Amino acid sequence: MSNLAGKVRDALRGDRLIDADRLLNRLEAVDRFRRAVDGLLPEKRLGTAHTLVERAEARLALSRDHTVVALAGATGSGKSSLFNALARWEMSPVGVRRPTTGVTHACVWGPLTGAAKLLDWVGVLPRHRFVRESALDGDDELALHGLVLLDLPDFDSVQWAHRAEVDRLVGLVDLVVWVVDPQKYADRVVHANYLRDFRKHQDVTVVVLNQSDLLPPAEVPRVVADLHRILVTDQLDQVPVLATSTLNQAGIADLRAALERTVASRQAALSRLSANVDVVVDELAELMGPAANENDVDRRTIRRLTEALAGSAGVPAVAEATRRAYVHRAGGATGWPVVRGWRRLRPDPLRRLHLPGSGRDGTAGDEPRTAPTPLGVTSLPDPTAAQRAAVGLAVRAIADQAGAALPDPWPAAVTAAARSRLTDLPDALDQAVAGTDLGMDRRPLWWRIVGGVQWLAILAALAGLGWLMLGYALRALGLPPLDYPTVGVVPMPTVLLLGGLLLGVVVALLVKPVIGWAARRAGGRAEERLHTSVGEVGRELVVTPVRDVLRRYAQAREALALASSSR
Repeated sequence: MSNLAGKVRDALRGDRLIDADRLLNRLEAVDRFRRAVDGLLPEKRLGTAHTLVERAEARLALSRDHTVVALAGATGSGKSSLFNALARWEMSPVGVRRPTTGVTHACVWGPLTGAAKLLDWVGVLPRHRFVRESALDGDDELALHGLVLLDLPDFDSVQWAHRAEVDRLVGLVDLVVWVVDPQKYADRVVHANYLRDFRKHQDVTVVVLNQSDLLPPAEVPRVVADLHRILVTDQLDQVPVLATSTLNQAGIADLRAALERTVASRQAALSRLSANVDVVVDELAELMGPAANENDVDRRTIRRLTEALAGSAGVPAVAEATRRAYVHRAGGATGWPVVRGWRRLRPDPLRRLHLPGSGRDGTAGDEPRTAPTPLGVTSLPDPTAAQRAAVGLAVRAIADQAGAALPDPWPAAVTAAARSRLTDLPDALDQAVAGTDLGMDRRPLWWRIVGGVQWLAILAALAGLGWLMLGYALRALGLPPLDYPTVGVVPMPTVLLLGGLLLGVVVALLVKPVIGWAARRAGGRAEERLHTSVGEVGRELVVTPVRDVLRRYAQAREALALASSSR
């Protein structure tokens, strides 16, 4: 649609009934609607919009000095005879077999070269094109210069190809002249299958009662009035009804005058486009409903999705592993140094799940990471059937809430968007869990302090033990015994040995409940961080696609409002 502005303005020079900018805005608004809903709504519901944009671009790119008028009618209505009478030349064959007209014939008033591309576009073969240009006419045909008159096949033909050709061309031409005869002017086919669809195109529609010479002169006004009554029933009250006869030029004078006015105004093509936009806007309006906002999905529903995803991703198991890993590591850092080595024989809970924060050696995790490492696959168990069902229900809840107020077929588009990336969820959740900082990479300061106290206690015990062993060794060698200082009546080496051992045990017992409390906090913090990571996955893979549909719905609604308000 980028070239529409120039095309419309080129086509609308001088005093025109249709505002160029208004028509341009309407066409661009329909195109914006089409782009906004592309891939969301069924193509069959958007066929008329696609056709309008493509035909508008093509028609505005072609000759602005020509008006394409089609004569359409049933078999035996005298359509081809009327075509020849208007041209004042035997161009379209008038036969006795049915269908009479099998192909489309064209007559151009003025040079054919200017209308060639237009005839290529409507699909009239070169051998069926004629030029109404003769030196003998003088200026008699000057008023119709720019007219491209088409004689269409019979719309009630027994051959499907003929009917398809009529259906195609009546959608392309600028003005349609429907030719009926006194015997079949009330025929259901022409009214139900064609005329009623032209309610929005009354400015570019003419109905002709041909072969009026078959009626008594006094009956012609009555039949014309009855035909107009039927058209009013078809909601075509503004369509002119003309009586014609091909016996002489006087019988087609009114139709010829109407064609001359149409050609002179150069408005038919633009009126047809404007009417086409009206039809498309009315059809698209059925696809739109109340206003919707991309933030219509509330936090409660998103939180429900996050909880379901957390269960599916094994967040509770990771939080429990974090708690146990904290106990394991804190025990290794603050426990009695004599038995710390036994802890190394037990695997770290986070290490066992291939989760971050397990440390380089898989035990303490006290050294900071010096460089990012590629995320691997965790060893978390696969979600259960109940957990997968919970995720499905949560995703459905998001879609149901977002699409509740939208008209059909938007709820289906919202649901499809919510489910569009479900296959990516397992890997994305696993990577989110693997990439979450669980806060286990550094030792707390108090671990180091308690660990230092434990080492001081064990060193004191070792010092006391060594002192006592030295005294025993001197006595065993018959050397003078050591004079131990005492604390009360207890020798100092004994105090150091027993005090160091007792202090280590007491500190370990006192720190144990603190470790349990801190481990629960660590598990809680890890669970919160995991919920945040999992929630981001849910927003990216479920909520964001849904909000994108709601955003595009709002854009389409705005575009349709622009196309409607510019009528």
